[in-house]
Amino acid sequence: MVKIRLKRMGKKKAPFYRIIVADARSPRDGRFIEEIGTYDPTKEPSVYNVDTEAAKKWLENGAQPTATVEKLLKLAGVE
Repeated sequence: MVKIRLKRMGKKKAPFYRIIVADARSPRDGRFIEEIGTYDPTKEPSVYNVDTEAAKKWLENGAQPTATVEKLLKLAGVE
């Protein structure tokens, strides 16, 4: 099963995330198939950047987004 989820980057108490497509069995910050965007919750308002074409392609092929990624995709106009 393939999931669209967040990969944590950044320093302690200063998170920065990449939106990735990964196998559900791989660890949170481990191997991934493709990077399709970024998310920075430390800014006010939060900054996100999503490759909508790649996201649509993965969703059509059956990838399951996590709850947070699903919200970000809706804000970006995917779905």
